[in-house]
Amino acid sequence: SLAVVRQWTTIMASEEIEASKFLKDKEAGINVADDEKRLNSSDTTCGFSIFRGPALQRFATAHMFVIVYGIASCFLAMAFTYFTGTITTMEKRFNIPTKISGLITVGNDISTVFSSAFLSYYASRGHRPRWVALGLIIIAIFCLLMLTPHIFYGPGEEALRLTEEYGMSESFGASLNITEKNDSLCHEKNSNCLERAGDYTPIVLFFIAQFIGGIGCSLFYAPGLSYMDDNSASSKTPAMLSWSSFLRMLGPAMGFSMVSLCLRLYIDPFKKPLITTNDPRWMGAWWIGWILLTFILTISAVFVGMFPKEMPRAKARRLKADGEEDIPLAGRSFQDMLDSLKRLASNKVYVYNMLASILYLFGYMPYWIFTPKYIEIQYRQSASTSTMATGTWALGFSAAGILISGYVISKYKPSARAMAAWNFVVDYLTVAGMLCYVLVGCDESDRANSLSIVPTGDSCSASCVCEYVYYAPVCSPENITFISACHAGCTDKAINELGKTIYTGCRCMGNVSSIISLSNVTSLASQSQIAMDGACPVDCNKQFLIFLAVMCFLKFVGATGRSSNLLLALRCVPSKDKTFSLGFGSMVYSVLAFIPSPIVFGWMLDSYCLVWGKTCSSKGNCWIYDTKSLRYTMNLVCASLIFLGSFWNIGVWYHAKDMKVFDEDEKTVQAKQSDDIELKEKPNDVVTKKK
Repeated sequence: SLAVVRQWTTIMASEEIEASKFLKDKEAGINVADDEKRLNSSDTTCGFSIFRGPALQRFATAHMFVIVYGIASCFLAMAFTYFTGTITTMEKRFNIPTKISGLITVGNDISTVFSSAFLSYYASRGHRPRWVALGLIIIAIFCLLMLTPHIFYGPGEEALRLTEEYGMSESFGASLNITEKNDSLCHEKNSNCLERAGDYTPIVLFFIAQFIGGIGCSLFYAPGLSYMDDNSASSKTPAMLSWSSFLRMLGPAMGFSMVSLCLRLYIDPFKKPLITTNDPRWMGAWWIGWILLTFILTISAVFVGMFPKEMPRAKARRLKADGEEDIPLAGRSFQDMLDSLKRLASNKVYVYNMLASILYLFGYMPYWIFTPKYIEIQYRQSASTSTMATGTWALGFSAAGILISGYVISKYKPSARAMAAWNFVVDYLTVAGMLCYVLVGCDESDRANSLSIVPTGDSCSASCVCEYVYYAPVCSPENITFISACHAGCTDKAINELGKTIYTGCRCMGNVSSIISLSNVTSLASQSQIAMDGACPVDCNKQFLIFLAVMCFLKFVGATGRSSNLLLALRCVPSKDKTFSLGFGSMVYSVLAFIPSPIVFGWMLDSYCLVWGKTCSSKGNCWIYDTKSLRYTMNLVCASLIFLGSFWNIGVWYHAKDMKVFDEDEKTVQAKQSDDIELKEKPNDVVTKKK
């Protein structure tokens, strides 16, 4: 906390020093009249329309923009994190396979490919805060579109079946195998089922929303980061970036916390569910958060859009430094953009850093998107617990890593080589952590999943077609979960003395008892045809806590490399190419990492599915996975990709030896100026000797 306060105090103190110098010059009568006229132009005026004046103008400072931009980026990250946290619930609600949800996720990256480079190039000479505000408004539209499937389709029949108001008689009967009612109770592939399950409109709406959201992100990040860098001194940029990143890191934490709270409510909050949040059939109120996010993002856009085109003090520094003239917006052509692209392609530090980042992002992407789902299926945690663990505890360590690294860089000002060296150390530590993920598995969960699909013969449940029965797990006395009472071959249901539903006459359970080795099979023989409603309990809490500790360590280590990596990306290119380099980088990352990675790993998750929630026209969503095979494959593939990327960071380290990251200290500059004055005042012979 002291480090954070000290860092922020340094920023504000330096701003006050600049202001006092300007006032002293003004009082001394130094020629500042012309400068004042130029500084007080419309480009440096805070606000818009009738919302202008001295009351707003005093907020036109770099550190105030960092606060407002950081809060806005927090809300933006909150929106996309909320989508990540509700993926599993949306898959259940709309019967979406993981590979399709991965395709929906990359919708924003597809739009980034077509928009980021061009928008960032032309926005670089425009009113960048207003471009950022437009991006926030587009993100608000994205949130509104994410809400529309619930408005059109409601909570769904499967969720309503599990409420007291709807009644459970139909769903219980549909899961049972009662021979005299076989025609009405067993699911068959009929025309009504085809009509109900063949609607892809929600998937299309989700994809369009993500596509629009990507355009908003393109307008938010590249112009915003370059505006922050251009309007602050180079020595203060690390502190600015770390504070902005810290505020942005609060977004995922707040987003996952909101997900956890919303998913604790049933998808229809006005009805009383008959199941608990630990039941795999539970569907939370995934849609509530989008209402709040639409509102707060619209408000944030208004505040960001009030900042001037250029900060007054930044303009004063620019006018004082006799640099190159900026190319006006009207004069920027496609050929100018090609020239910028050629300069970037010949920049080895930029190219190697991009290649290392592509492999790192490709390998780490599934952990950003599928971590709540991974925790749910590997360690049998509820959706709210999984999102809370991902969003609060883990991201708290990420925020700490960003702040500490920003403070260290600002205080000690390491060289470009030192920062590049730390980047490949981060890669190796990340690989080690992912190898630990492979070892942290829950054997009890692995065994339960494998037994859920034990072949039970053709006779025990052949009299009823169970292929399209709703997923309604039941637990046998041997602690084996069956997909439904139909799959267990049960013939009747009853309520026991504790008020819980039990199923009797479950012929398939005896077959499983003969397959598995149990010491007390004889004692269970009389109970082997009885099943309890709900999945069998599995205790994976110890393994979950170990996984959480490793994840927090990786989040902290990975976050310490963000500020250094961004500084290398900003400082390795000329100032005139800075905004375009960020936009072009976003486009390349989208094409080679953000788009293919979720699709590839979504397909990987689906390939290890054991039980599908089949509908009449598709496989639907997956309910049970081969957790052991999935754990090994996913983590080893990710670790291999990041390990390969570390070699490109070695190339960055080699070519960054002459790269300048920080401007000279004020004390150093003053000392040089005083030496020059002394040299001018000394006699010529002394000057000659000194030379």
